[in-house]
Amino acid sequence: MLPELLEEMNFNLKEILTATMILFAVIDIIGNIPVIISLRKKNGHIHSEKASIITALVMIVFLFLGERILNLIGINVNEFAVAGAFVLFFLAMEMMLGITLFKEDENSSPDLASIFPLAFPMLAGPGSLTTLLSIRAEYSTENIIVAIVINIIIVYLVLKTSEKLQRFLGKGGISIIQKIFGVILLAIAIKLFTTNIQELFN
Repeated sequence: MLPELLEEMNFNLKEILTATMILFAVIDIIGNIPVIISLRKKNGHIHSEKASIITALVMIVFLFLGERILNLIGINVNEFAVAGAFVLFFLAMEMMLGITLFKEDENSSPDLASIFPLAFPMLAGPGSLTTLLSIRAEYSTENIIVAIVINIIIVYLVLKTSEKLQRFLGKGGISIIQKIFGVILLAIAIKLFTTNIQELFN
């Protein structure tokens, strides 16, 4: 009954799971736990709800308007996906090599810290926004939105329990997770590149 209902609504479980994994790898919320802890100490508090909602809004708005913006400057989704594949490639290399992408910025307000740099550019940053348009070239919008919602729920839970997770995983555990998802992200980047470069030549 449920699979038939999902099919009628144009939902595809495989696409949802794949898109969720891709976004989870790019957002790298687990790998960003040390940065989140640092922001909490610096500002006294982080508004998890506000950060999660703003991240979701930025990603969904870009999902719908990003392609129009590209069309205005004469770029199609396949071309953007190829460019996005390069971005993901370098993100993956940095994750695997253990290089920190986020550069700390001084903030004096928990409200400001929840929006910048937490929601943007750390969570809904260039990597995740590029990824949204890249995977839109392959997956339906409905499935990507579901993947975004799942990731935002995960983001919210991690933000709420970041200190406990850091103690549980330890530096070694976080490093291992980053490297694992770095390899996954590298494979995704190669797949995006090969699929969309063929479309361009065709």
